Amino acid sequence: MKLRALEPEDLDLLYTIENDAEHWDTSSTNVPYSRYALRDYLANQSHDIFIDRQVRLVIVSDEGEAVGLLDLFNFCPEHNRAELGIAMLRKHRGKGYGIKAVALLIQYARDTMHLHQLVAVVAESNLASRKLMSDSGFAKVAVLNDWLFTSEGYQNAILLQKILS
Repeated sequence: MKLRALEPEDLDLLYTIENDAEHWDTSSTNVPYSRYALRDYLANQSHDIFIDRQVRLVIVSDEGEAVGLLDLFNFCPEHNRAELGIAMLRKHRGKGYGIKAVALLIQYARDTMHLHQLVAVVAESNLASRKLMSDSGFAKVAVLNDWLFTSEGYQNAILLQKILS
């Protein structure tokens, strides 16, 4: 498998993932995105993490199918760190793509971007993501009480960290 940059052809993938309400509890949005807005995003991103403070990569299976997205965001060049987020299409969850994709991203972040650390904030109730991060070498460093507001009320989140160098 591989990671690659977003292309205009990824509009449907982006539309499906961004409009999956299941992700809204852990993101900073709670409204659907239009195809127009996402097309504009794809057309106008600079592809420069120093400008955008983020980079979004497509997770591609060995068969060439886009199966999810990985994000490095809240990039802080002063301290050589970024936050990691992952979203898989529902039909591709539990197939091992996540662990392989995160391993590739860690290698890219360390060897190409020269980042010192990655962090992830995961809902305490999201056992699959917590396991993925743990299996990828992230350590739990804090519990963020009432960090996420969901349809069921406030939920705790776990702050996970991986030192790369």
